[in-house]
Amino acid sequence: MISYVTGSFKKFDATMESDSEDFSDAKISFEADVDSIETNAAQRDAHLKSDDFFNSEQYPKLTFVSTGITKEGDEDYKLEGDLTIRDTTKHVTLDVTYNGTMVDPWGQTKVGFEISGKINRKEYGLKWHAATETGAILAGDEVKLQLNVQMLKTA
Repeated sequence: MISYVTGSFKKFDATMESDSEDFSDAKISFEADVDSIETNAAQRDAHLKSDDFFNSEQYPKLTFVSTGITKEGDEDYKLEGDLTIRDTTKHVTLDVTYNGTMVDPWGQTKVGFEISGKINRKEYGLKWHAATETGAILAGDEVKLQLNVQMLKTA
């Protein structure tokens, strides 16, 4: 592998509940519509939706539910939770950076975070594998997760 393909889910929902100012009691959930995956290549997107990867027909959603969060520094956290892809749930640890809180021009309070981590796709049943004529691998096992998140505070 010499380069990464980036992609995103265009349809998703996320919630965060927290009573503390430092988010140390945060409960977070995330759900993505697998059919909304987009990598800027229609043929690749269709392949990712197939049974070789996500099998969106049988498993239309992927989910994350937090199980805990630990404050590591002024703006850094470790987020623990259960990630479900297809019919497999695995415990993951994600790195979180708090980017700040602001009130937008419409009076809405927003909070920003950067979240990163890594998973092995094969552990979730995404096992498709192919090699070129020279033996190069077309799809690596490691998937980097990189999320830029902005949450809207509600009452």
